[in-house]
Amino acid sequence: MEFHTTAQSPAPAVAATPSASGPASEPVWPVGRGYAWTVFALSFGLLLSDYMSRQVLNAVFPMLKSEWLLSDGALGSLSSIVALAVGVLTFPMSLMADRWGRVRSLLLAATLWSIATIGCAISANYGQMFVARLFVGIGEAAYGSVGIAVVLSIFPIALRATLSGAFIAGGAFGAVLGVSIGGAVADAAGWRWAFAVMGILGLVLAAVYGVVVKERKLVPAADLGDTPEDAAEASAPLRAHLPRLFSSVSVISAYVGSGLQLFIAATLLSWLPSYFNRYYHLTTAKSGSAAGVYALVIGVGMILGGVASDRISAGVPIRKWAVAVGCSIGSLVLLTVAFQLPNGPAQLITLGLGALLSAGSAGPAAAMVANLTPANVAATAFGTLTLANSLLGLAPGPALTGVLADHVGLLGALRVMPLVAIAATAAFLVGRHWYERDLLRIGGHPAPAAEPELPAESTS
Repeated sequence: MEFHTTAQSPAPAVAATPSASGPASEPVWPVGRGYAWTVFALSFGLLLSDYMSRQVLNAVFPMLKSEWLLSDGALGSLSSIVALAVGVLTFPMSLMADRWGRVRSLLLAATLWSIATIGCAISANYGQMFVARLFVGIGEAAYGSVGIAVVLSIFPIALRATLSGAFIAGGAFGAVLGVSIGGAVADAAGWRWAFAVMGILGLVLAAVYGVVVKERKLVPAADLGDTPEDAAEASAPLRAHLPRLFSSVSVISAYVGSGLQLFIAATLLSWLPSYFNRYYHLTTAKSGSAAGVYALVIGVGMILGGVASDRISAGVPIRKWAVAVGCSIGSLVLLTVAFQLPNGPAQLITLGLGALLSAGSAGPAAAMVANLTPANVAATAFGTLTLANSLLGLAPGPALTGVLADHVGLLGALRVMPLVAIAATAAFLVGRHWYERDLLRIGGHPAPAAEPELPAESTS
């Protein structure tokens, strides 16, 4: 299996399927286990670098404001330009990766955002910094979707939700590392070195990735036995596969539900520092540290959501939707209660439990998208998911909460924010209702008790 639109699709034998007489056999790995986990580790490391380069700016806001006499609006634009570039360019960059080659695309992306981050370090004024941050966003636009497509293509289907949750959680971990390490470096050596360290780290990781991960090494031997029908499906033009990105109710529901649920997680990540500052009267440093703990909790929740999804749905794939629904409803109840409680340990614990579930649907949603879209456009499918996550959740969540806070106060806005989980739950329930019939229509045969054995749609 190569990572081009003309490549052969992975053989159905890659995943374990149940026999008529007994339980499912041991999953067959597309590549060696050791190499697969090495690729995952390096891809995860680059993902951390991605978010560290993006979030280090927040750690040096006070220094930039003082040195360049910038307004808060100007500072905010340096952050928003990255998110805007990522949201707008994720889909076309992922499309390019499916056609040009995913490993080469990842190397180009990592090199670009790392050099651009070093460019931030040598910027002489706001205009130069703005251009450098724009190129950080361009470099990062495709990484998340393409990186996860590479990872999922070399692991058994049974691990999809676990790996998806872990990979997506890397964003939360990288954000925490970027702010904490960047702040420490800035205090010790100045804000320019904070950017420089992040950029150099990214270039080192990209170099190691380029040496270890090769397109040809990710070709499973099972592909040599593909049928002529499989080869014809794989060699079809890319445009023939694109309608499949939106061809089923269930995959659209996964896009929508995932994005809406991340509205809640993004709001918590953005506004908890201000909440602790205003309502717990913590200093800026302590508020950031406290919020960092909750950011880690959100990341852990992403991983646990994926693990739970894979285990619960081992014999009945449709149960992935139940995990997503459970996370949405759980976060709705817990966060609503948390922001009604008075300040104190009970509120903090309840808030932590709500944060744990707030993004737990990310892994199951990504796995469902992988099951319902062709392997040849896997990176584009995850780019579409990333676009939905950005436009429905990551971008509007913090902004709309801030607008509402201007009218009813931050606490009042945070009390309203969990209600978005109602819409996310509805989307997941609709997807669950249509899931099995969509798999039947896409695969041309009824879904078995384990993950469906589809020629291209579920073996990315």
